[in-house]
Amino acid sequence: MTPALSAVLPEGSVVTAVLPRTGGSMSTVWEVRRAGAEPLIVKQYAAEWRRQQAKEVYVYRLATAVSAVPRVVRADYERAMTVLTLLPGRPLWERESEPGTVLAAYRRMGAFLAELHRVRLPAYGELETGIVDPVPGNAEFMRRRFAGHLDNFRAAGGPADIHDAVERIAAAAAPTFATCSGAVLCHADLHEGNVLVDDSGAVTGFVDVENAIAADPMLDLAKTLQFDTRESPAKRAALLDGYGPLPPRGAERIELYRLYHAVELWTWYTSVGHTKDLAGLLDSLRANIARRSARRDR
Repeated sequence: MTPALSAVLPEGSVVTAVLPRTGGSMSTVWEVRRAGAEPLIVKQYAAEWRRQQAKEVYVYRLATAVSAVPRVVRADYERAMTVLTLLPGRPLWERESEPGTVLAAYRRMGAFLAELHRVRLPAYGELETGIVDPVPGNAEFMRRRFAGHLDNFRAAGGPADIHDAVERIAAAAAPTFATCSGAVLCHADLHEGNVLVDDSGAVTGFVDVENAIAADPMLDLAKTLQFDTRESPAKRAALLDGYGPLPPRGAERIELYRLYHAVELWTWYTSVGHTKDLAGLLDSLRANIARRSARRDR
């Protein structure tokens, strides 16, 4: 155990084991087991990602009243280390062959998002240790977001017909975006890899808030649905059942945001060489555009 790791632990901790956990480009992660005390997670951020450390701490503290998320035990910005409570379990995607477990988890995911979305925020925007460049209204916020992601989509080689169709849809969507009554805390990355389940299949927690944002709650639901590349009606039904009643024009907003997230994910996957889901995302975009065209022509 490194001196830095020892220095960030609660006073009196007697360490019995330090186990490496899955990390990533942002951080190195350890599970620290202690005699007579609950194990902890310690994350050390790479130098170029220290702003993400501050954001993670800020978001988890915003979500203090939300169940099944890690709690911040200590944040040491000099050492770029954050200590969190450990949530047991394995990622949900490892249980994909167990339909009952997966659908129960999607209902719990819906309930979690409903709880998280009770954390209301004063404006729309990216989060760091506050709201970055806050925007008072959702219509303006989403106009900017769509424009940025469409520019990136085009620069990455996205099909021109899809770019132009989504651009037209977004330009006409201001009245729908404006039906959002206010910004809330959104996870913005709730996929099966960020949901933990125990050996019995019960959900034990939700992790990874590096993408959290102040936005329309329907933006959050839409992203979880867009992550499901197989478009499972059963998963969708379970998620929405767990979430509860949608707000006015909620379903319409979700479909709009599905376009946004498909464009965003296609561009991101292209940039990192993740080719497996690219065709499926283009299919999703074209199907969404076609549904809109069919409804307009009735």
